[in-house]
Amino acid sequence: MTDAKMTEKQLAEVCGVDAKTVGRWITESNRIPHARHRWAACEALGEEEKTLWPNAIRSAFATGPDREIVQTFPYRSTAPASLWRSLVTKAQRDLVFAGYTNYFLWLEQANLGGALRRKAQAGCRVRFLIGDPDSPVTAAREEEEGVPLTLSTRIAVTLAELEKLRDVPGIEGRFESGHVNLSVFRFDDEMIITPILARRVGHDSPMMHLRRCQADGMFDRFAAHVEELWSRGRDIREAEHNAQA
Repeated sequence: MTDAKMTEKQLAEVCGVDAKTVGRWITESNRIPHARHRWAACEALGEEEKTLWPNAIRSAFATGPDREIVQTFPYRSTAPASLWRSLVTKAQRDLVFAGYTNYFLWLEQANLGGALRRKAQAGCRVRFLIGDPDSPVTAAREEEEGVPLTLSTRIAVTLAELEKLRDVPGIEGRFESGHVNLSVFRFDDEMIITPILARRVGHDSPMMHLRRCQADGMFDRFAAHVEELWSRGRDIREAEHNAQA
């Protein structure tokens, strides 16, 4: 709270609780707020849940195959933006953004282009797997969503942002349509998964945060899925060159 320059009253207003409740969060170490209040506090303070309430994470810790599941959110929009920024910041080897449009990232993450530029220059491989705007799959999904801000428009935003990073070695992009209903975002050994529900856009879909703990577990299965799609994707720059020719 000190780092965020917030008082107990200010944080209480953001979280929708009484200021005395925030005071108890601070003074009573065993008190764990409701999940929605924890998420609101994390968003307001720019911290991860495991930093503010490690007991909440430990109490949900699993010992079986599901131990790779760090946390889940019923809607992607309820996950704190700080979680995404933290994952990008910590990654050193491999960043993969396999959302069909990746549009929301440029809106919600301040100066994402600058962060990716620095990551790539430090040796991190940065890849974007984007839906082909000219694909029949894209057209069909646009019809199903039925929203004014179409998939093609959202894809165009990502392409415009990537064009600004064209001079940076290590930042790659490919078109593929096989992930229209499943977005996968990899940050070294952590991952965000968003299965896209029927007639729903990305921010209305559920979300899982995974961390790799074993071979051939959930993390590896989703990672292999993305690598398969990447292997058969069309290079964005090559596709643009062919279109101009």
